[in-house]
Amino acid sequence: MSIDVLQEISDMVDEDLYACPSHPLLLILSGPSGVGKDTIARMLIERRPDDFYFVVTATTRAPRDDERHSIDYFFVSFDEFARMIEEDELLEHAIVYNDYKGIPKQQIRDALASGRDVVLRVDVQGASTVRRIVPNAISVFLTTDTEQDLIDRLRNRKQDTAEGIALRTATARQEMKRMEEFDYCVVNPESHPEEAVNRVLSIIDAAHCRVKQEPVRL
Repeated sequence: MSIDVLQEISDMVDEDLYACPSHPLLLILSGPSGVGKDTIARMLIERRPDDFYFVVTATTRAPRDDERHSIDYFFVSFDEFARMIEEDELLEHAIVYNDYKGIPKQQIRDALASGRDVVLRVDVQGASTVRRIVPNAISVFLTTDTEQDLIDRLRNRKQDTAEGIALRTATARQEMKRMEEFDYCVVNPESHPEEAVNRVLSIIDAAHCRVKQEPVRL
């Protein structure tokens, strides 16, 4: 076969045929209070800072000692939160332990437009709402090895009264029953969160290799 014929064949090739589908993902990290959602989300960002965007949730609760405004949460007043609801700025919102939490839409849109995967840290109730709005989101349910592990973590962080821990434990029991609503379940081992991070990264990498992908639309 002559060089001219080979060149002619090469010119006819549609390079798009050889391209794998690729769209930014929306990753939902959920699970009971105290399971380590914040820790896993932060570690994902630290591992791949150029690949992920962590959505900062708005909340009416007061910041904890180690939390920073606009980094861990947007700490807003009840009046400001009501304005955000009224102006349809939130993807979802709910009352969680007597305070409001909500996810600003524009952050997600901007991050997806930049080509980065979006990481949502959200409670089980909120995860259900997001999955309904964005059915092609990837949802991961984080858990502990045992209920006692979860109780110990709640106690060790020293942010709740005994009554508060009892309430969170009772709520966790109900949330565990909803695990099957999620795509994946990942155990976050005590003192070894990197194991959970590795599993979540494997899930994300596998999702990016799927032949059938649809862009996230809000």
